[in-house]
Amino acid sequence: MTNLRGKYIEAVAGASSEAALEEVRLAALGKKGEISALMATLGKMDPEARKAAGAAMNLLRDEIDAALRARKAALSDAALDARLRAEWLDVTLPARPRPRGTIHPVSQVMEELTAIFADMGFSVAEGPQVESDWYNFDALNIPPEHPARQEHDTFFMHRDPNDPRPPHVLRTHTSPVQIRAVVDQGVPLRVIAPGRVYRMDMDQTHTPMFHQVEGIAIDRDISMANLKWTLEEFCRAFFEVDKVELRFRASHFPFTEPSAEVDIRYSNVGGQLRIGEGDKWMEILGSGMMHPKVLAAAGVDPNEWQGFAFGVGIDRIAMLKYGIPDLRAFFESDLRWLRHYGFSALDMPDLAGGLSR
Repeated sequence: MTNLRGKYIEAVAGASSEAALEEVRLAALGKKGEISALMATLGKMDPEARKAAGAAMNLLRDEIDAALRARKAALSDAALDARLRAEWLDVTLPARPRPRGTIHPVSQVMEELTAIFADMGFSVAEGPQVESDWYNFDALNIPPEHPARQEHDTFFMHRDPNDPRPPHVLRTHTSPVQIRAVVDQGVPLRVIAPGRVYRMDMDQTHTPMFHQVEGIAIDRDISMANLKWTLEEFCRAFFEVDKVELRFRASHFPFTEPSAEVDIRYSNVGGQLRIGEGDKWMEILGSGMMHPKVLAAAGVDPNEWQGFAFGVGIDRIAMLKYGIPDLRAFFESDLRWLRHYGFSALDMPDLAGGLSR
């Protein structure tokens, strides 16, 4: 057994690979290995001889097995070291450049609007895009014969013919959100409701889905003067100019009385739009004092409370501020357009640092 021990200890030490080491293991400890064959002779020995020989054989087997395990671990470590040397890289090198996405102009303008109105004490309200007929029309004093309630203007959801309820609609404005906010939060209240709205229209300045922000302020002594100041401050902050001039023109909306469309003074010099100067006027939004029926529908006593409301097309004012000529491009997912008009994700708009940086 001494000869066997020396033979296999030397063979284990001389194995240069895991495959060669496996051959040594099979030759020594495999089913047909020398040490295994030697241990098979124990059954033919008398008890005293078997006891002495068995102890020596077990010791030899364990020693060879330990040598095999140690050599295998050493070979694995050596292979790992060689691989690490071969696959070495400099982790201090700059990373490979990756394309970066940009913030869509609509998302950017929504953030700008939120920052401006938050500074004036308005909170943001959200609501469902699939609305009931009552929230979208009835609560806003829009009569059944109004054109907005016809299929050529509004997307109606399917309703079972046996169901007598009016069909739901894809909201045509974010005014339903304001009604929900008044019902849920009560008055006094100041909220804006930005979001997607849907109407059946499509041309260079209209799309079937677009974005609006509408706002309301309700208190006991709200007046048109408060509305005028709010809109002037908003335009001054949004267009980042020191002076703006707004013109209120009498109009009609079912949900406000009196109602006014608002124009802003501008000039166009060499294709560059300049807000607050010149002799031209551009319509930018609709506004007015909340109709008493709208307040009553929201559970507010119009004899004690009054408020103003306004609505702005987010896509339109984004086009106006950032010189975007075609509204349809907003929704085409053209990466070249997004790279040109998009904004850095790290540049969050705020009033102190400037809205668009």
